[in-house]
Amino acid sequence: MSKILITGGAGYLGSVLVPMLLGQGHEVTVLDAFIYRQSSLLSLCANQNFHIVNGDVRDEQVVRSCIGDAEFIIPLAALVGFPLCERKKEDAIGTNLNAVRLLLKLRRPEQKVIFPCTNSGYGIGKTEEIYREDSPLNPISLYGRTKVEAEKCVLESGNALSFRFATLFGASPRMRTDLLVNDFVYRALNDRSVVVFQGNYVRNYLHVSDAARAFCFAIDHFENMKNTQYNCGLSAANLTKLELCAKIKEHIPAFCYVESSAGEDPDKRNYHVSNEKIEKAGFRPKVSLDEGIEELIKAYQIIKKQEYGNY
Repeated sequence: MSKILITGGAGYLGSVLVPMLLGQGHEVTVLDAFIYRQSSLLSLCANQNFHIVNGDVRDEQVVRSCIGDAEFIIPLAALVGFPLCERKKEDAIGTNLNAVRLLLKLRRPEQKVIFPCTNSGYGIGKTEEIYREDSPLNPISLYGRTKVEAEKCVLESGNALSFRFATLFGASPRMRTDLLVNDFVYRALNDRSVVVFQGNYVRNYLHVSDAARAFCFAIDHFENMKNTQYNCGLSAANLTKLELCAKIKEHIPAFCYVESSAGEDPDKRNYHVSNEKIEKAGFRPKVSLDEGIEELIKAYQIIKKQEYGNY
């Protein structure tokens, strides 16, 4: 089993990934600043293979003390999403990009890096094209630009690989209700309606547990996968926003949605993504969009407020 350092391990994805890795017998150190005051890892504290450091990934002394003899480094720490990065531009650049550069500077060449990028780097794509890993990148947001640049640094450093994740959905101990599927299901249950902008724009989706499973898969198959990037999403879930709403309505019949041309979504991502490369490597997601919606419906019986997000 491996020793693994995860920065930002108490976030939405990390809070699913860390217990998964511990369950497989790995020794995991999490470095997180807990900026959302989350307690999503409390149940793990009795595990002797779990270590926690409350600190900032931009602090060289702190990072140096954590890297140690980690075999794998997973830099999850980031300001995630278009709105948050636009509001906190300096922090976004410092955390999403400069902190990754710091990790790369401090790590030893034999330490392996598995980086979570985003397929939002494809930006406003051409509707007739399918976007693969060698397709041109055109990030339109600060979030997308910092992640794309960080991915470039990671892959150029060697002994690394990157996942270009689709938009994540599903329940997590550190819940986010601001992600598109999670948000629309929340609104369908609580407001019974949503106004959709750019309804024909396409995105790809992936359950948060499958994103975590992708990291586990990469750890087990690193030598065969290293030094390249992989789109990672549900191939059956390249959907327009209106198609997503129709899917949610199948589960929540009272849900009403309407497209409006009176405004616009500032996050104008629009692309159909191919996940063929990672599927050929042997990884396939397990959780369908329908299963994720049913899970969210149950989760929102517990979560009644829109306080769970990156706002």
